[in-house]
Amino acid sequence: MDQLLMGAIAAGSLFAGLFFFRFWYQTRDRLFLYFAGSFWLEAANRVALALINHADEQEPLFYLVRLLAYALIVAAIWQKNRGRR
Repeated sequence: MDQLLMGAIAAGSLFAGLFFFRFWYQTRDRLFLYFAGSFWLEAANRVALALINHADEQEPLFYLVRLLAYALIVAAIWQKNRGRR
């Protein structure tokens, strides 16, 4: 059951990444590219959790990948909102 849910979350994250990638392709705005990358990292993290035997979400490696994905979102928002020089 857990692997089924991990697969569904991974598929949703891949779809969301494609959604943002499409907007990046149309506008060339880096915000959308960072969001797409963040969702793709999250999808890869969920696939790894589903495929590795006895993997636990509380292991530091999986937290670091998730931290990197969220850091991409924060960096995208920060870059978008900072003033142009």
